[in-house]
Amino acid sequence: MEEHIFTCGIISLSDRSFRGERQDGTGPNAIDIMTKFGYNVEEFILIPDEYDMIVSTLNYMCDVKKLNLIITCGGTGFSKRDVTPEATIAVCERLAPGIVESIRTYSLQFTQNAILSRAVCGIKGDTIILNMPGNPKACEQIMSHIDKGLKHGIETLLGIANE
Repeated sequence: MEEHIFTCGIISLSDRSFRGERQDGTGPNAIDIMTKFGYNVEEFILIPDEYDMIVSTLNYMCDVKKLNLIITCGGTGFSKRDVTPEATIAVCERLAPGIVESIRTYSLQFTQNAILSRAVCGIKGDTIILNMPGNPKACEQIMSHIDKGLKHGIETLLGIANE
């Protein structure tokens, strides 16, 4: 069976890192993780937790870059500044709740705080957008859990899936 190499964009969300108050470790780790799982990371952007910036960045990665997958890192908790899920929903044409339901269930074996995740997953055009936590260890655990199914989802979306 042919293995496809899918394109990926990563958006790291952090007010403090964007202002230069701390180094962004989340984004570079996400790049390493996604590369390890066989994705071609074509775009990385660090932005603050600003709704309009998240929406415009997601639209750019979907409509201009035409990436297969966008991973957002951070901004999915209960803080008043955590607006990544709302921005993602605004951009998506269809939601894919099964992916994040599976992630939350899986993540409960590692932390009870998994119940606090407001992450969403959805589709715009030929792009899947997935909200991930800002924690690099959690991202790697999650990718090991969803990688096969996520790649099949991309193949199905693109019309290249083997039944």
